[in-house]
Amino acid sequence: MLLSKQGDRVMNADQGSKRGIEGLESDGPYSEFENKLMLFGQFVGDWDILEDRFYQPDGTKSLEQNLTRGELHWGWILNGRALQDVWMSIDEKTGKAISEGTTIRFYDPRIDAWHSVWISPTQRVVKTFLARQVGDEIVLDGKTTDGLPVKWIFSEIRADSFRWRAEETRDNGKTWTLREEMQIRRQHQSEPPSANSNMNLNYLLRSSS
Repeated sequence: MLLSKQGDRVMNADQGSKRGIEGLESDGPYSEFENKLMLFGQFVGDWDILEDRFYQPDGTKSLEQNLTRGELHWGWILNGRALQDVWMSIDEKTGKAISEGTTIRFYDPRIDAWHSVWISPTQRVVKTFLARQVGDEIVLDGKTTDGLPVKWIFSEIRADSFRWRAEETRDNGKTWTLREEMQIRRQHQSEPPSANSNMNLNYLLRSSS
């Protein structure tokens, strides 16, 4: 139980825990940058992580925790100027989804790129990236916890599926090694964004050509 600043009422810590944070959630993209915002806005909805594979520093598959499953959920926040997602893993013993971390992303028109911040209390990390469209992929450039250059890449993007992978380099970008990859599919009850927000990456490529 928590005492309010006024001291005249007691508020249960669980009160309001089943509703969203006031002022956070939004119904759709901010109209001024709608086309740009749909680079990541196309992922709004609910997804299943069909498989999540991990690799050793030399690119070979890890013997431990090689394959896991999970969920991914995206939504608009802050008057549609940003997006937030939650990545979850499935506990194979209980079948429950466990939150692993969250990303906040927003488009910066000054640099025509996205700021992306990954926060994971379970991993005890905060990672920052700059994201841009590169060909038919979305590439996030950042650093590992050891200071190595890393890329998080969205590829093979369709309305109902995409591939995500993480690559890092130890030779200043001469070669890149695959460290993790996921195959992700939209949940059946989760429809792709619609009404001016039904633009996928192929649309963005056509409109920018």
